[in-house]
Amino acid sequence: MPNVLYGISQCDSVKKARRWLDQREIPYQFHDFRRDGLSLACLQSWLAQQPDLSLLNRKSTTWRQLSAEQQALADNPATLLDVLQQYPTLIKRPVLQTAQRIEVGFSESRYQECFPHAQ
Repeated sequence: MPNVLYGISQCDSVKKARRWLDQREIPYQFHDFRRDGLSLACLQSWLAQQPDLSLLNRKSTTWRQLSAEQQALADNPATLLDVLQQYPTLIKRPVLQTAQRIEVGFSESRYQECFPHAQ
């Protein structure tokens, strides 16, 4: 499985992650979920690996535009999947998927753990 970096191209955190990967010549595919969408299977896989709602970006513009009722649905693990399908920009970015795991958000130290051979 190739490395896949999910996000939106205008996001500063996504830009930092792409720059980090590019500088270390780590191969990856970029998937813009605003343009390319996200499959139900992909979201289910992420939520299975990150059950603590760490995928939900409560600082996003999209979050602030939701009604209190919609925010309550997003805060509920039972309905989070539906909300993320409807509003993929609520996903904390970027999401890096490697053969071994996913990383949510950009952190140089966590990326270094994913790619210990990278300098």
